[in-house]
Amino acid sequence: MPVSTVTLAEGLTVSAQGYGAMSVAPVYGPVDPAEALATLHHAVDIGITFIDTANIYGDGASERAVGKLLEGRRDEVQLATKFGLVGGMSAGQRGINGDPAYVAQALEESLGRLGVDHVDLYYLHRVDPSVPIEDTVGAMAEQVKAGKIRHIGLSEATGDELRRAYAVHPISAIQSEWNISSRDVENKVVPAAAELGVGFVPFSPVGRGFLAGSFDPSEWGENDLRRRFPRFTDSALATNQKVLDVVRDVGVESGATPAQVSLAWLDAKGRHYGLPSVSIPGTRFAARVSENAGALDIVLTEDQIARLDALAAITEGERSADLNWISQGRE
Repeated sequence: MPVSTVTLAEGLTVSAQGYGAMSVAPVYGPVDPAEALATLHHAVDIGITFIDTANIYGDGASERAVGKLLEGRRDEVQLATKFGLVGGMSAGQRGINGDPAYVAQALEESLGRLGVDHVDLYYLHRVDPSVPIEDTVGAMAEQVKAGKIRHIGLSEATGDELRRAYAVHPISAIQSEWNISSRDVENKVVPAAAELGVGFVPFSPVGRGFLAGSFDPSEWGENDLRRRFPRFTDSALATNQKVLDVVRDVGVESGATPAQVSLAWLDAKGRHYGLPSVSIPGTRFAARVSENAGALDIVLTEDQIARLDALAAITEGERSADLNWISQGRE
């Protein structure tokens, strides 16, 4: 199942759909390491070349799993990882460290876990409010000069922060949650990216599993990350079932699964805004990887896109418990 490619920036051409490796760490429940590794190999086997991870996922577990994949397959993969989040992710005890002195330390630790000498795309995972973004990006640019980073990215930066960072060093990609229920980035972040020619990498494109209709909250473990989000309270889930019903209806009309509809909608939005865009759905199951890749063959009608566009307005619950933590709260 070969997939087409997208050029996020000069020298950074990736598969039209990537793989978010957050799910191969125990962020959404226990993970079987052998199954996680098999899923990663399956993703590359079917033509997915863009693997996106972060140092905080499972306290390095995700990077170590990706490192196992890369043994013998490094030349098949465009590799992205992130730094800047510190503390316990699942427990909500997180902080942000954008200190320029921390950049080199975090990068070396990631390179060690990944077993590589460079990453193709290195993101600042969140903008540190106590450090000018120009200073953090300046330190990242030094690592570009050292050959340890090929491209610089930002995650959950505002449009203004993106422009300020770009003035220091070209930014190749910006990452943010963007899906049928979460469209706030279309206000300022997407226009800024389009203006600067920055690629967009939507994370949680199927709404942390909700828009795929693939999870049962009764099965969530105590540390499941979704327990922290207002959108996943019992009352919000009951209301948001109306959103999922429409996604399912469009799927029936299109011969697609809800996850494929959600991903096809994002592909259409990228084209609408003139953005090079690569979604990074994550899963620990190989069959889901193939299902997600099948979204590239789904073409939605204008009427279907309009019906899906309307769903963000009826979604209950914000996408973060603290809006200042994401671009939405700082715009």
